[in-house]
Amino acid sequence: MPVSFETTTTEPSVRVLESAQYISEHSNDVFVPKEGVVQAAQQILERMKSSGYSTAEWKKHPLNPSIADQSAIEWIFVVDSLNFSFWTSQPHKHQYAVSLDGTTYRGYWTLCAAINRAIRSGVDMADARVYGNISEELMQMVFRTDDPQSQEQMPMMEHRIRVLHEVGRVLVDKYNGRFSNLVRGCEGSAQKLIETVVKEFPCFRDEHRFDGRPVCLYKRAQILVADIWACFEGRGLGRFDDIDKVTMFADYRVPQALYHFGALRYSSRLLEFLRHSEAAVVVAADEQEVADDVPVVPGLLPSGHRWEVEIRGNSIWAVECIRQHILKTTGVLVSAILIDFYMWDYSKLHADAMKNIPIHLTRSIFY
Repeated sequence: MPVSFETTTTEPSVRVLESAQYISEHSNDVFVPKEGVVQAAQQILERMKSSGYSTAEWKKHPLNPSIADQSAIEWIFVVDSLNFSFWTSQPHKHQYAVSLDGTTYRGYWTLCAAINRAIRSGVDMADARVYGNISEELMQMVFRTDDPQSQEQMPMMEHRIRVLHEVGRVLVDKYNGRFSNLVRGCEGSAQKLIETVVKEFPCFRDEHRFDGRPVCLYKRAQILVADIWACFEGRGLGRFDDIDKVTMFADYRVPQALYHFGALRYSSRLLEFLRHSEAAVVVAADEQEVADDVPVVPGLLPSGHRWEVEIRGNSIWAVECIRQHILKTTGVLVSAILIDFYMWDYSKLHADAMKNIPIHLTRSIFY
């Protein structure tokens, strides 16, 4: 049975939160311990306060747009269209890498560096008319690694080409080639923007089945809105009156940080499975429902597998519980977006401290 939310009238972020709660209440191997939530809430709030963490952090990164304008929105859209599956099992020297302005980037930031490098060289990768018809040859040139002789290529290149063709052609056909036109049409509603993105672009439909019912997680659609909001610091085209409804963005890094802070726990069998994550890469079909039994390949979870959905769903619910606890005990309203941004940054800055906490590995266009 296909996953479908076409007839629902519930706002998309509410659907995500309801899905997360249902997943958490029916999970067998992933848990959100109350005492861990309390501890995590205290630590996260204290650290965010002491560091002065805010949306301003977004524009401080040298690869992100420094000016909040229409061009920034087009850049954010193409980046978040391709914001998926950067993990690797290769040793450091063989990993996909992109250098720009004297800095070598790996992981997610290679995407941003490659886009910026292409734009500087005259290939406007923020223009839907360019990437909507991009050839495999040009794609390989834009996302070339620093050392093709010894380093791997960016993962899932064929999927990325299809995604760019899909989103680019929709923008050209319906929005005069600009995502900013779509944003304007949503009139300051984050929920309307998320709903429109999910409806117009199938590659953003992060929907699955869990215990026989449809669930949605919408990682890329929600982070797209959050990035625009952060870039504009809640003003102009980045003003969304309902931004606080947006949930955490379920990927593979934030669950690791949540586990580190004690807000997420795994069963012994799942933990043992994840510790074998050095196995070979496998690409799973994103649209089919995967059986609940343990996958054949150690350490790898097909997209839609029960364990993968439990990890992602419980991560969303854990952040919501943290947010609610902070509000209840301190009166401070902290958005799930800021908690997510902070924990993602924290996981990068404190990678050594969390190196013994395994992440789940899935090849998917959804994150």
